Amino acid sequence: MGTIIDLRSDTVTSPSKAMLEAMTSAATGDDVYGEDPTVNALEEYAAELTKKEKALFVTSGTQGNLTSILSHCGRGDEYIAGSDAHTYRYEAGGAAVLGSVQPQPVPFNSRGEIPLDLAQEAIKPLDHHFAKTKLLCLENTKAGKVLSLEYLSRARQFTKKTGLSLHLDGARAFNAAVKLDVPISEITRHVDSCSLCLSKGLGAPMGSVLVGDASLIESARKWRKMLGGGMRQAGIMAAAGLFALKNHVTDLSKDHEKAVLCWEGLRNLKTINLQGEPQTNMVVLQASAKILAELQRFLKEHGVLISSERLVFHRDVPIESSAYLVELFETFDASR
Repeated sequence: MGTIIDLRSDTVTSPSKAMLEAMTSAATGDDVYGEDPTVNALEEYAAELTKKEKALFVTSGTQGNLTSILSHCGRGDEYIAGSDAHTYRYEAGGAAVLGSVQPQPVPFNSRGEIPLDLAQEAIKPLDHHFAKTKLLCLENTKAGKVLSLEYLSRARQFTKKTGLSLHLDGARAFNAAVKLDVPISEITRHVDSCSLCLSKGLGAPMGSVLVGDASLIESARKWRKMLGGGMRQAGIMAAAGLFALKNHVTDLSKDHEKAVLCWEGLRNLKTINLQGEPQTNMVVLQASAKILAELQRFLKEHGVLISSERLVFHRDVPIESSAYLVELFETFDASR
């Protein structure tokens, strides 16, 4: 197969022709002055979709999470996150380095949830020996797993009872909404803030939007400026995000379909096990590190790129490629 199939992440998509046309025709202004009409339109539309007071266009999901944590917490405060959460493991320790905010990791359960009894145990006593616990950070989806609305409701009640704020790393929350067949607002209604990626399955070349109440977004806007994220004629990029929100959300179901189709073809391998049926756009592989490394090399030789133990399907992966993938996996499996 001549064309490379890139399953490393859903961040590798390229803008469609229609998205590029929206970008090149975008009206622009100086966003630091609040004068970029396309950025303003994106922020207003994101706030409307999520039923939050305000939204902020940021350069990345990492910047969205960081500006939110720094707005919820002060120096010497603490946030609770999953021990394998993006906010804890994969964002370069930004909250600790730049805000002196201490992370408190708690293991995820098999559903990608932070067990609320463990979160309760992690909350520090009101004592001058300890950091003050201020925030609970959830992630949706986690390795393709969708947080149920019932769990989100319980998490909301838990944070109200304990006096914590609740932030959602919603990098793939639109995948979750599509899977649950609900508007995104049914997810965001349970949280104080949420960072939503535009550059993953939605296919924009960059950017995220942070949503929340007006005071939090005003604080986050200042943090964004301090972090070097005050952009000027950013409408060119905001146009891509706005196009994605208006045109690409329902397409995520096609990525979920591709993942299930591939999973069905790989269930009988002898050297590689699979986690349960994909809920969204990821097929998670289970094998020894040696086998996974050999598989990665083998697939690369045949025009397929993967990142360690997961296959991430997205809009640039043709649905007909599933048959080719299954054939490659079966060839690899038979040689072991």
